Amino acid sequence: MIIEKISILNFKNIEEADLTFSSKMNCLFGDNGMVKTNLFDALYSLSFTRNYNNLPDSQLILHGKVFMVLQGYYKNGDNSEEIYCGIKRKQKKVFKRNKKEYERLSEHIGLIPMVMISPADIDLIQGGSDERRKFVDMLISQYDKEYLHSLIHYNKALYQRNSLLKEITSLSDESLFEILEEQMDLYGTSIHQKRIRFVTEFLPVFQRYYKAISQDNEQVDFQYDSHLSDFSLSFLLSSRREKDKTLGYTSSGIHKDDFDFLLDNFLIRKIGSQGQNKTYLIALKLAQFTLLVERGSSVPILLLDDLFDKLDAKRVEQIIKLVAQSDFGQIFITDTNRKYLDEILKDMQHDYKLFHVENGMINEQL
Repeated sequence: MIIEKISILNFKNIEEADLTFSSKMNCLFGDNGMVKTNLFDALYSLSFTRNYNNLPDSQLILHGKVFMVLQGYYKNGDNSEEIYCGIKRKQKKVFKRNKKEYERLSEHIGLIPMVMISPADIDLIQGGSDERRKFVDMLISQYDKEYLHSLIHYNKALYQRNSLLKEITSLSDESLFEILEEQMDLYGTSIHQKRIRFVTEFLPVFQRYYKAISQDNEQVDFQYDSHLSDFSLSFLLSSRREKDKTLGYTSSGIHKDDFDFLLDNFLIRKIGSQGQNKTYLIALKLAQFTLLVERGSSVPILLLDDLFDKLDAKRVEQIIKLVAQSDFGQIFITDTNRKYLDEILKDMQHDYKLFHVENGMINEQL
């Protein structure tokens, strides 16, 4: 899958842009005024129906404007796709594929596979379990619609159970809890099994990328920590129901799972340097890319935002060697310094385009 061109109107701090891209390498350099990152966010939004940082839709509209529009034109072999996203203040977001509006936004997930590496991703390493679960759930959902279906229904039942826990009275019908817990057990067990399978398939690919980038003897691991490892979800929910009534929320389930990121058998967030953290992150995302290629019908678009920061020259060189291989398709890279980009492009055997960002404008360099 490649994006041939994009039209942007009033998205974040981009008032207007019409850009045509290379099918292989696209590099953006210039000031640090967020325009480069916001272009990436526009590309991401067209793939996932939401922005990268999950901001409210109203915050995506340029200040002082009443609407924003994104239009992307894609090619996948002989097939063409036109994706439209429009938002007006105080109105529902409109998302269309080839001029036909989706009934449910979840129908779009997986059509345009994409992997983005951003400075904000450090929360995957340093943040809480929610960020790591979100990473895994989004990855699996791109190639497994049944997984996404299970997530949606599990979260709906979880929301209803939590609402019931907050409104509990002595006259509450226990059968309502049993119905909701049965649904959570059904969907949660399926999610748990697929997460186990995912880690088994993902880990060796991730370790291979980390070793290739770091070129040293550091040992990395990626482990799944779940309440369901020892007990069934139905047992956990029923046995903790009285405790949950006191707490006012559901204290066990797959929504409490975590994924431990390890370096030499220790949590990397506790012992890793900035360079090790970023290497770990990039290896995670490149492994994500490879898994999507193996499971999907098209090669994902790869977005590398601020790639060079906090990495030594050796690690940067290894990353560029990896993504320049034929396994990777269309690539976007940003940096504040053109020097690094010129070094990449001088040996590039593929088609490429270079864009300069200045004063909020994006211009192709001929």
